[in-house]
Amino acid sequence: MFDFSIATKWLHELLLSWMPGWAVTTVECLLIGVALLAVYALLALFYIFYERKLCAWFQCRLGPNRVGPWGLLQVFADMFKILIKELIPIKGTDKFLFGLAPYLVIIASMLVFACLPWGNGLQLVDFNVGLFFMTAASSIGVLGILLAGWASNSKYTLIGAMRSGAQMISYELSIGLAMLTMVVMTGTMSVSGIVNAQADGWLIFKGHLPACIAFVIYLIAATAETNRGPFDLPEAEHELTAGYHTEYSGIHFGFFYLAEYLNLFIVSGIASLLFLGGWMPLHIPGWDGFNAVMDYIPSVVWFLGKAFFVSFIIIWFKWSFPRLRIDQMLTLEWKYLMPIGLFNLVLMTLVVMTGFHF
Repeated sequence: MFDFSIATKWLHELLLSWMPGWAVTTVECLLIGVALLAVYALLALFYIFYERKLCAWFQCRLGPNRVGPWGLLQVFADMFKILIKELIPIKGTDKFLFGLAPYLVIIASMLVFACLPWGNGLQLVDFNVGLFFMTAASSIGVLGILLAGWASNSKYTLIGAMRSGAQMISYELSIGLAMLTMVVMTGTMSVSGIVNAQADGWLIFKGHLPACIAFVIYLIAATAETNRGPFDLPEAEHELTAGYHTEYSGIHFGFFYLAEYLNLFIVSGIASLLFLGGWMPLHIPGWDGFNAVMDYIPSVVWFLGKAFFVSFIIIWFKWSFPRLRIDQMLTLEWKYLMPIGLFNLVLMTLVVMTGFHF
């Protein structure tokens, strides 16, 4: 399997031969920033089209089919429409906080996005406490949503923000417990360390029942964390118009829209990292020929394929179940998911201590 660190080292040495060290660092940071923004925007456009087509399929419709072949250019038309729309000033708002909120949401999304392991040797940031950093960075988005609801000076946005804050803070606990369960099994919080621990098998297979329980808890909690159906009460159209971003227009609304879809990819990417091997190919012990064929598939393809698969499951949730009430949503977390997650964490600890895993 190709190691992308070879290409990055070659580029680094090439730049060093042309310019001093401080200039190389500056150029590399600029290149990484441009690449991140480009991939971020392209993935958001893909996910908008992806969900529209899946939604249409679930509801026996065609979906986008007019602008471009198979409706492929519809998302680009929507993007240009958002870019040229006017930013409408709202009377009575806190102008500074109103303008700051969408940037906090997009920055939180970008910080976590930069930590994902895209392939073999293709990871921008790798801390020894990588999972902790991703959890902490994602929490910044809650502040942006709460600021958006409060600064808009509207009862609809305030109620939506309060719902979202209660929901995201609650379900972060279950996500954290699911992550801790896999950290106990691998013995590291480093993103690269967790991926490398799955070279001989994905954790969802190696971890027996506790890993499967953690995977289910993570999927449910991640769906709620991203405010997606059936946990989309913060944006309930029949009650709150558009929820916490009702008063936003133009590119500011676009930031919320982009972050929502990219957060879907981010939680799917973290799920593939923790449970499905990240960029690691599928290997079956004793099947040397099969394993050799799997190694020919690029690591980036493995990671994206797993992320898209998890995203498909989360989208399937949205278009299969009715929206929950606020009391049902919080009851599910505090009375069921969190106690089960705590028990599962203890169970995984016992499994690791007894060596009862593959």
